[in-house]
Amino acid sequence: MIDPHDWLLFAGTALLMVLTPGPNMLYLVSRSLCQGPRAGSLSLLGVVCGFLFHMGAAAFGLTALLAAVPLAYEALRWAGAAYLVWLAWQALRPGARSPFEPLALTPDSPRRLFAMGFLTNLLNPKIAIFYLAIFPQFVSAARGSTLLQSLSLGATQIAISFVVNLAIVLAAGRLAAWFARHRRWWGVQRYLMGSVFAALALRLALEPRRTA
Repeated sequence: MIDPHDWLLFAGTALLMVLTPGPNMLYLVSRSLCQGPRAGSLSLLGVVCGFLFHMGAAAFGLTALLAAVPLAYEALRWAGAAYLVWLAWQALRPGARSPFEPLALTPDSPRRLFAMGFLTNLLNPKIAIFYLAIFPQFVSAARGSTLLQSLSLGATQIAISFVVNLAIVLAAGRLAAWFARHRRWWGVQRYLMGSVFAALALRLALEPRRTA
């Protein structure tokens, strides 16, 4: 059973991750602006399948790893803290790019839209590191089955990412126009996210060592 406080913190972290510009967001926004919301939605289905792959690999792999290697948690904890610091810097660094400055893409078939969405997410280092380094911080053998905990957390992350990305796909054109007229708000959003990621990194770094 996952502690409700930890679940809320995980959900908040997953929400921040999906709102942080990365390969998935850049591809979905660009595809939606170039080819329309339907193309963006088909691409999003591919992205969701990529999430399912990452979740399955993490759930079954972490179950064996955390049971067999007690020090693995510590290594993953510090890797997660370092990655959050890197995300904070990416948000705060001068010249960070808005995802609503889209790439120019040529129209693609529905099959290719799905495949590209899947591959974009499958090869997305942000998602891979999230599942390998941050995800384990919310799984504890003391609470019962680590597999069930992992599947529950994975389902939470996928649901949040799907809802947020679908909203972005459907509103990409309006959001791009709004940010073009109000560029200072992009800066406010970047500094807010960077500060939150830095705080999460500090929390992970200061967290007491767990025992199995």
